[in-house]
Amino acid sequence: MKVREQVRIRCVVMRGGTSKALFLRAGDLPAEPRRRDALILALFGSPDPRQIDGLGGADILTSKVAIIGPPSRPDADVDYTFGQVSIREPVVDYDINCGNISAAVGVYAVEEELVRAVEPVTPVRVHNTNTGKVFIAHVPVSDGAPVVEGECVVEGVPGSGAEIVLDFTGTVGAATGTLLPTGRVRDRLDVPALGHAVDATILDVANLCVFVAATDAGLAGTEGPAEFTTAHLETLMAVKEAAARRVGLPADGLVPFPVAVAPPAAFRTITGREVPAHQVHLLARMAGGRPPMLHKAFPGTGAACTAVAVMMEGSVPAAAARGRHEEGRVIIGHPSGVMHARARVRRAPEWTVEQAGYSRTARRLMEGYAYMRAAVLAGGDSAARPKQS
Repeated sequence: MKVREQVRIRCVVMRGGTSKALFLRAGDLPAEPRRRDALILALFGSPDPRQIDGLGGADILTSKVAIIGPPSRPDADVDYTFGQVSIREPVVDYDINCGNISAAVGVYAVEEELVRAVEPVTPVRVHNTNTGKVFIAHVPVSDGAPVVEGECVVEGVPGSGAEIVLDFTGTVGAATGTLLPTGRVRDRLDVPALGHAVDATILDVANLCVFVAATDAGLAGTEGPAEFTTAHLETLMAVKEAAARRVGLPADGLVPFPVAVAPPAAFRTITGREVPAHQVHLLARMAGGRPPMLHKAFPGTGAACTAVAVMMEGSVPAAAARGRHEEGRVIIGHPSGVMHARARVRRAPEWTVEQAGYSRTARRLMEGYAYMRAAVLAGGDSAARPKQS
């Protein structure tokens, strides 16, 4: 096959939790950020609402890239840079980490022999360059390879798989340098777009989030994509922008993620299954992305942050949660079903996170070479607008 007018690059497609990403080696990419992002955009077929000329899935959960390289710090096994590839804009965002793809990083590192496989569980220390923090992916291993089959169920993913435990305890202050960027578990935010102020909790662990009561955002908390209106989205994004200004971050960045929380109530998932109220401790709906939209499934990093917030007396999520959180387990109801996260905190007198984590499944879907049109790459330098290196 003649490919003179095309450029090829080796890539691996991995599913992690409810997301998919293209995994690329850092050494295979241009060092200059603008050229690197032009290549990534061409790989995905962005910007285009269908990403028809690339490998993107035209969905926020499937338009993701993971760049893997050797560790740049002694307490890590690999470096991992996450990129959210915009579908409609020529932008790759590096503001955040993805908790779903984080699980796949552990599997990828073992499969690519970037870490030595240890049975029955291989801990992979991952330096996430987006946040400058290290998390640990505990990957089940048998016969020198990651285990695929298991009993762990992730809502939004068919069937079950081997459980990968993600420990994000070391990611406190990933965006702002501190657990509570304002120094308080509850703040009163002025939101000009709403014409009134709202109570909010701004918390920075795994990913920076701002939590608000669903009723303050005009939501019941049970909404799925079909019931989530433009007005709901605009309200949550207005809260997000107000929180960003409060902590000194750009209002047009991806963080903080706005999360609307509500007490337990029965709701239907995006597949039509009814989840009774007694199966969850609280409901949560997160918006974000570029362009912003309701997340169809709850991100892992958001779950870790939510679980920590629930354990902090006086926070907005703590006020919404109901029932006993045995062994630090918090069950979150989201559009795809339920998600289990674990958290443990201590106040003596400052708040300290002793545990923040969750479980996912992950597996390799394909590997090979992806082809990009050389003409697009040659003219793509001015199109790509990287948010950061």
